[in-house]
Amino acid sequence: MYLFLSNLSLSDIGFISTTVPKMLMNNQLQSKVISYRGCLAQMSLFLIFRCMDDMLLTVMAYDRFVAICHQLQYHVIMNPRLCFFLVMLSLLFSLVESQLHNLIILHFSYFENMNISNIFCEPSQLLNLTCFDDFIKHIVTYAVGTIYGFLPLSGIVFSYYKIVSSILKFPSSSGKHKAWSTCGSHLSVVCLFYGTAVGVYLTSSALHSPMKISLASMMYAVVIPMLNPFIYSLRNKDTKHALRRLQSRRM
Repeated sequence: MYLFLSNLSLSDIGFISTTVPKMLMNNQLQSKVISYRGCLAQMSLFLIFRCMDDMLLTVMAYDRFVAICHQLQYHVIMNPRLCFFLVMLSLLFSLVESQLHNLIILHFSYFENMNISNIFCEPSQLLNLTCFDDFIKHIVTYAVGTIYGFLPLSGIVFSYYKIVSSILKFPSSSGKHKAWSTCGSHLSVVCLFYGTAVGVYLTSSALHSPMKISLASMMYAVVIPMLNPFIYSLRNKDTKHALRRLQSRRM
């Protein structure tokens, strides 16, 4: 669990680092210009870390499934070799998605003096600016969304279906409470991540207000990665104990 958490934290740091420094520099210099190469680099890194978050949340759902539904076999199934393999596989999928977007955009268009209605080079915004048929755009969007969005989410939903089925069979209430507390942090992060992601893409397709699109993207790309460490920390017993000790000392 801590191996996956540490990689999720590193991914969140990279997620924020691709958007926030440039955004702060733009505000400081009162300039909203980004170079063509800089925009592609920002989009590539954004996709890598976003997909890494997505894949790691799916892997962590499987980890919780094994921990609750196959408790006696947990250490055998989730051995260090498998955990390392799952992290590397998540990274590989992330790199592939990033390169797919790069190849599509580099092959079909060259941007010059274009306006992006967002606070950073968001992939769906760049895809809308490409100079090719709308039918191909929809195919690309749905194909990538199915592979990197629907399939991981389906894995998470299936894992929690099995988890809930197993928890309901527990005879003691303390066992149920412990199982729910084990999954609480992960489930909170999943709901925040997918809820804001769906909100961003629905907002981008339904609304034409740059301000609303920017606010939705801000929640998705900046606020949620910052909340993840707090969610996991506040669910940790050692962190809770340290906070109680600090509060008692102040009192």
